[in-house]
Amino acid sequence: MRRRDVVSWNAMVAGYVQNGYFDEALNLLRQMQLKGVKANSDTLSSILQACANLAALEHGKEAHEDIIRNGFTSDVYMGSGLINMYAKCGNIEDARRVFDKMLSRNVVSWNAMIIGYAMHGCGKEALQLFEDMQQSGTSPDQVSFVGVLSACCHAGLVDDGRQYFECMSQCYQISPVIEHYCCIADLLGRAGYLDEAHNFINRMPIKPNAAIWGSLLASCRIQANTKLGEQAAERLFELDPANAAPYVLLSNIYAAGNRWDAIERMRNTMRHSGVIKKPGCSWIEVNKQIHAFLVGH
Repeated sequence: MRRRDVVSWNAMVAGYVQNGYFDEALNLLRQMQLKGVKANSDTLSSILQACANLAALEHGKEAHEDIIRNGFTSDVYMGSGLINMYAKCGNIEDARRVFDKMLSRNVVSWNAMIIGYAMHGCGKEALQLFEDMQQSGTSPDQVSFVGVLSACCHAGLVDDGRQYFECMSQCYQISPVIEHYCCIADLLGRAGYLDEAHNFINRMPIKPNAAIWGSLLASCRIQANTKLGEQAAERLFELDPANAAPYVLLSNIYAAGNRWDAIERMRNTMRHSGVIKKPGCSWIEVNKQIHAFLVGH
């Protein structure tokens, strides 16, 4: 393109973010600024998503400063994006500060803060915020209950999780979807109620997906339950045969029981099936530069 305005740049930045090229989105923002094109609310909304997914806190703080300079702080969706960014970057305190300073909030804002607390293991805070949301006159939606059930799961609040799951349909007429069922299966499994989790999955009115069977398999690894772990792994092999994760988890269960012959069978099966374990990836932000590290590549 010979001439590019902010709309053109925004389309490319958003495209990168939507397709998971978060580092490229940040690089494009720098090019945009060097060209003298001023970022607008759409630009910064996409950049907040990129920073959240990269856990790039310093870049996120820069975006926050731009939001303040450009007078976008009253935008409820911008505020929600900031809450999400700070929470995913590990700074739940700043996420809460942004939330408290918001002049107006909608269900997206409340959900962002509830989910932020959930991912940080702050179960009681998430549940209190859920109650505060209702007292403010904001009705919860499906995403609200994903946040609440996730909070119960990470904090080990089994009884609370059961009650909120039942209350969804009985009190709020919200039909559970696969994400809610996955939270409950994970909640029960993490707490050691493996048989109850298995029965819950088998009674689901919708077909369990790989995420649900994966959560059960992960719980079986924690609880060292080989028999149920094998059943969950078999379902995963059927649903996602190219995924190496169930092979690795099942091998870990076998290793805990010193079943080295079974581990060797797993490795042979992976080789014959062409299943390749993807390298682990992590990244760190140093001097506003994102550095990625691969393990096992």
